[in-house]
Amino acid sequence: MRKFLLAVFLLSSAVSSGAFAQQRSGTPDEQKACARDVQRFCRPVIDQGDFTILACLQQNRPKISSACDQVLKSHGQ
Repeated sequence: MRKFLLAVFLLSSAVSSGAFAQQRSGTPDEQKACARDVQRFCRPVIDQGDFTILACLQQNRPKISSACDQVLKSHGQ
């Protein structure tokens, strides 16, 4: 569970390279918006790094929650 929470935290901070440069972490609301989707769709790749998780969410875009989709859109993804 610790790795999952760390991955969500890092994902939120690295959703885009521009967002990463400007902000080290996503807001708690952004983290919460994608936490369930990361756990549901990307659990097998949590240990493979933030950009792998981002790619996983993008690959599962039709299935992720609208809240997580909005987070990705707000970070240019």
